[in-house]
Amino acid sequence: MENWFSPELMALIREAEQPYAYIALLMIAAAFPIAWAIPRLLRGPQPRHGSIVFGGRIFDGVLFPALWLGLVWLARAFCVHRHLPLAVFKVAVPILLSLLVIRLTVRVMRVAFPKSELVRAVEKTVSWLAWGGVVLWITGVLPSFVDALDDVHWKMGSGTMSLATILEGIIVAGVVLMVTLWISSAIESKMLKGATGQRLSWRKAASNLVRAALVFIGLLLALSAVGIDLTALSVLGGALGVGLGLGLQKLAANYVSGFVMLAEGALRIGDTVKVDGFEGLISDITTRYTVLRALNGREAIVPNEMMVTQRVESSTLADSRMALSTVVQVGYDTDIDALVPQILDILPGIARVIAEPKPGVQLSAFASDGLELTVSFWIADPENGTGSVKSDVNMALLRLFNANSIEIPFPQRVLRVVPAQGGSADQGVVPGSQSSPVAVTSSPPAASAAELQDVPASGGQPPGLFEPGGPGGA
Repeated sequence: MENWFSPELMALIREAEQPYAYIALLMIAAAFPIAWAIPRLLRGPQPRHGSIVFGGRIFDGVLFPALWLGLVWLARAFCVHRHLPLAVFKVAVPILLSLLVIRLTVRVMRVAFPKSELVRAVEKTVSWLAWGGVVLWITGVLPSFVDALDDVHWKMGSGTMSLATILEGIIVAGVVLMVTLWISSAIESKMLKGATGQRLSWRKAASNLVRAALVFIGLLLALSAVGIDLTALSVLGGALGVGLGLGLQKLAANYVSGFVMLAEGALRIGDTVKVDGFEGLISDITTRYTVLRALNGREAIVPNEMMVTQRVESSTLADSRMALSTVVQVGYDTDIDALVPQILDILPGIARVIAEPKPGVQLSAFASDGLELTVSFWIADPENGTGSVKSDVNMALLRLFNANSIEIPFPQRVLRVVPAQGGSADQGVVPGSQSSPVAVTSSPPAASAAELQDVPASGGQPPGLFEPGGPGGA
């Protein structure tokens, strides 16, 4: 059995019933509440979901596993000074170190790429690799595994490359990228905090440049740490240039357009724009695309090249105020001269309707049913939608009309009943549509449907409603 497990694990098994083993476990357990309480006191009662150090919960942040690992390391140093066995610490330290790596990766990726689906896959991959490394270390397989990878090597230029070197390079590159993303996220949050308007666009462009520069420098440092000759990257740079000229020009154009948009400031985060038939609020501008959020919650991802090369309608470029109007009809007997001032008096008291520019009322048409009035007004926050403010204006107009007994006309239809043969014709007004009068015949009970349809156009039919000699004629 000793050939299968590491000496640390065998020592832990042998020391499990010894008193000092329980003392080491007690030290590790005592470090847990201390590592939990310190971030709790520093963070305060409110969670910080966007913080890498604290996290949404205490266990989510990086500070908790880092403090626990540091306290356990201090306890290990105490045991070394007292010449106590370290078997428990040699197993506990790799476990806590793996927990720290997982928490750091998860928090940095979630803050740097909050809406990326790839983040979840990276989290699972790092978790499996970290815990797998701990298992290999505890069982004693890790040194043999690394030696086996180092035996697989080949010549690359003037040097030698092996699988162990590649694995080391991946780990170093991952650590460097995590650190650079952490630094860039911290710089971005500091730069964008409290910024609005033109200042927000400039700071967004600067933060994107800082992140790109830090990631590039981090990659160079990682490659140099592994031992890769950086002069070989010149060949890669030439190939990348050819690729940009042939197939990646659209992607490059989007990145360049993103920096141009942020630098010019013509389109800013918070503006209401309309692009290719989609209208919404600019919620984010990245280096490759712009996110538009409509009032109904839908979002559109628009490439930056389209925002630069195509026509973009902006509602907030020079003035965020927007003019709206609603149409209402009143009866022909309404005193318009007295009604218009009353409408103008109630409009400024409606929420979101601004006093300047002043509202207006126009007699826009003489409709068939009544006088058509167009009530126009201005709002200062079109990003909050227009349906609610139009409803408030219509409700205020309805209350005004009801209070002053002003009739809102509705369609009516005049019907004239004509008997089939002789007799008197009755007239009546039936609600419907006020179109031209319609002649309807009324026949005795013995009359058939065919007889009703074959009413002669002249002769036996009485004069029409508006014909000479009829009720409506001269």
